[in-house]
Amino acid sequence: MARIRTLLTALWVFNSLSLLAQHHTIMDESIRTLQVKVNDDITLPPVISLNGNSVLNIGWDQLSHTYHRYTYRLQHCDKIWEPSTELFESDWLSGVNNLPVEDYRTSFNTSQLYTHYQLSIPNKDVRPRLSGNYKLEICEDDECIVEVQFCVVDKVMPISVGCSSNTDIDFQKNHHQLTIGVNYNGVRVVDVDEQLYMRVIQNRHWNERVEGIYPNIRKATGIEFSHHRGLIFEAGNEFHKFELLDVHKPGLGIDYIRWYDPWWHITLNEDRPARAYISDEDQNGAFVIRRNWDEDNDIMAEYVIVHFILKTTPLTNSGDVYVSGQWTQGEKSEQYRMDYDDQLGIYEKAVLMKQGYYNYEYIQSNGSTSRTMGSFYQTENEYQILLYYREQGGRYDRLVGYALVHS
Repeated sequence: MARIRTLLTALWVFNSLSLLAQHHTIMDESIRTLQVKVNDDITLPPVISLNGNSVLNIGWDQLSHTYHRYTYRLQHCDKIWEPSTELFESDWLSGVNNLPVEDYRTSFNTSQLYTHYQLSIPNKDVRPRLSGNYKLEICEDDECIVEVQFCVVDKVMPISVGCSSNTDIDFQKNHHQLTIGVNYNGVRVVDVDEQLYMRVIQNRHWNERVEGIYPNIRKATGIEFSHHRGLIFEAGNEFHKFELLDVHKPGLGIDYIRWYDPWWHITLNEDRPARAYISDEDQNGAFVIRRNWDEDNDIMAEYVIVHFILKTTPLTNSGDVYVSGQWTQGEKSEQYRMDYDDQLGIYEKAVLMKQGYYNYEYIQSNGSTSRTMGSFYQTENEYQILLYYREQGGRYDRLVGYALVHS
C-alpha cells in the first residue's frame, strides 16, 4: 500500500508543453482521454481532404458529472502552426466560429464519474474552405482547455515514398532511410527553397519530426530526396500493448488486477529492453476505448490506474524515461515520467487511464527508444509526409501533398 500511495502522488501533476512539442495539448487536468480520429478509424492520423467526405471526430472526458459549457473555434495556420495573419476568417471558414459543444453524455455505472463530450469537423455549422494546417480550440469561459492540431489536404502534387533498411549510416541494423519524390504536376514552382516545405513524422512523434530539409535532386518537373541524411530514422521496436475489457479479469499484457478504494489498479506484465527482434503486430501507438460488451464504451468504460514496469539498469546518460503512445499526446511531463526504484531495479509509473486497448512504448528525453525497447531494422513504422506550398505573392501555406506509408 505504501508503494501505491507513493505512485499516486504524481497522478494529478500537470505540466503543459509548448505548441510544437506535441500534436494536441490539454491545459486542464480534469480533461482525460482525448481522442482524435478520422472517420472513427484509430489507424488514421488527423488529416482530412479538402471538399472530401472525411470527417474529423474529436472526443474527450471531463472527470465529473457537472455540465461544462464548452465552445469551439477554428484557426487557420501557416506551415509552422502560427496563425495565418494575412487571411480573413471568411477566406478559410465556411460558417460561424465560437459555437457551443452540444453533444455530451454523463457516464453510467462507473466508479469514476465523468462526462463525455464530442464534436465533428466539418459539420453543418463549420467547414474549412482552404487546405493547410488548422488548430481547433476547445474553450470554457474564453479560456482554451484543449487544443487539437489537424491538417486539410488538397492533393495537387503526387508524392512517392520508399523506405529501406540499407541506410547511409548502417546496413540492416538499427535505422530506416526514406527516399521521397515529388511531382509538381503542372504547379508552377520558381524557388524550391522558398515555396516548398516538407515535414516527415514517424509514428506521430512530433517531438522527433524532420522538417524544413532541402532536396538534393532538383528537376523542372519535381524534386527528390535520395540518400538524404536528414531522412534517416531510428527504427525502434514494435510497441508493447495491453487490453483491459473486464476489470474482474486480466487481459492481454496484464499481470494482475487489485481494488484499492476508490480505484481499480491494473499492473502490467514487466517489460524489458529487447535483445533481438520479435515480430509482433501493433498499431504504432494507437488506442481504442472499449469494454467486454463493446456497447456505449464512451460512457460505460471504467477509469483505472495502470502500473507500468520497465526492468532495466538506470539509464542516466540519455535522460529521463517516459511511457508514451498516441494517448499521451506526445507529452514528456511529470504525468508520464517514470521513477526508478534502486532496490527493485525497475522504472515504474502509475497512470490514470480509461478501459480499452492501448499501444505503448518507453521513450527517453532525447527521443530514443534504443535503450528502453531496442532498435531493429525489421520494425514496422508509420511515416507521414506533408508537403506545403506557397505560390509567389500568396497569402497562406497550402497543403498540396500528403503520403502515409508503412515501412
